Amino acid sequence: METLVVAVFIIGYLAITLEHTLKVDKLIPALAMMAFLWSIISLYHMPVFEVDTNLKKLVPTHLEEILLHHLGKTAEIVVFLLGAMTIVEIIDYFNGFLTIKNFIKTKSKRKLLWIFAILAFVLSAIIDNLTATIVLITILQKVVPNRDTRIWFAGLIIIAANAGGAWSPIGDVTTTMLWIGKKVTTIKLISYLLIPSIVCLLVPISVASFLPAFKGNITYNPEEIQEKVNKNGSIILYLGLVSIILVPVFKTITHLPPYVGMMFSLALVSTFAEILSSTKINITSFDDQSDDAANHSPVHKSLSKIELPSILFFLGILLSVGALESIGVLFSFADKLNFIFPNTDIVVVLLGVASAVIDNVPLVAASMGMFSQEINNPLWHFIAFSAGTGGSMLIIGSAAGVVAMGMEKIDFFWYLKKISWLALIGFLSGAATFIIIRDFI
Repeated sequence: METLVVAVFIIGYLAITLEHTLKVDKLIPALAMMAFLWSIISLYHMPVFEVDTNLKKLVPTHLEEILLHHLGKTAEIVVFLLGAMTIVEIIDYFNGFLTIKNFIKTKSKRKLLWIFAILAFVLSAIIDNLTATIVLITILQKVVPNRDTRIWFAGLIIIAANAGGAWSPIGDVTTTMLWIGKKVTTIKLISYLLIPSIVCLLVPISVASFLPAFKGNITYNPEEIQEKVNKNGSIILYLGLVSIILVPVFKTITHLPPYVGMMFSLALVSTFAEILSSTKINITSFDDQSDDAANHSPVHKSLSKIELPSILFFLGILLSVGALESIGVLFSFADKLNFIFPNTDIVVVLLGVASAVIDNVPLVAASMGMFSQEINNPLWHFIAFSAGTGGSMLIIGSAAGVVAMGMEKIDFFWYLKKISWLALIGFLSGAATFIIIRDFI
């Protein structure tokens, strides 16, 4: 029956990878795959196990217990993401990101490249690489009117955003998974990955700044990009960013799961948002009399804009990988992989390359079930870096790349020819830096 389970997973995985070809949203095969996998395990009464990371072995357990265990781990990630997404949408409700846009004054393409790259690197570490990419490309469309020039900037923003998301526990979904899964801690993650991530940013941006595409000036009037900023926009922007940054601090102080801190931050930002918008605080009421207030509530408006398909995709894929982990398939695969490649660095680099083709969420979820190293082992940090930055090598290899592709209609082969080599040298430079410095941390 293990063969049937693996076959269902491969078919589901292919359907997710071929999302655009099949014209079927990836959440559908993810949810179907999850239901089929657990149904097979239940109907055929397959033995299930829990991985004991201390003893590095499989411990028999009951189906209901292991399913509840995986659901609990998945729910922690889903609730955390819901909170972060809502805070970002509240900032957008107040046009808070216009505060960033109106700081940009220069016409130099080279200076603009560095400004956007640094902004992407910093913002992605706070509001995640996907959201940072959306925000910055929206700003880019106002700043750079020529599309042929703009797609070059968009390509480098993808690299910078993925590099910035890798070193922060809240900067990338896969890094967040490792953090919530108690594979890494905030301080160690930053210690291990900040310098490699900076290298991963600096190398490609430095090389790109000498390319013809970034020579000369942008032909626009800086005054044209000035837009009216909501009087409360900057307040909500800074409050939202600070509240998200404080989530790891909250976890360190209270030792509670990260989603608790994110919910506290959401409550704080929501309170100020309701007060500043002068609306009735009515988050949980759904009676007819509250309809008018709800339509003008920044919290209600922001919750309605949450991308639920992504949330359901995470639910489906994480529980699917949990099914493979529970029957011991991933544990056995890890043993075979370690036998073929005794050096785990090679395995992790290959994982980074694979993340350019395959969605990095299931890749990291699988690696969490394959390896049983203790918390803060350098392996987990290297996985976080490789999965986070390796996806930049193809435009379809990361969420940031896919959203940029959609917003700017970037051609797959144009990116492959013009940007992929820059992403590759950044990835390899960062990986080499990590290998060199890890023994000194």
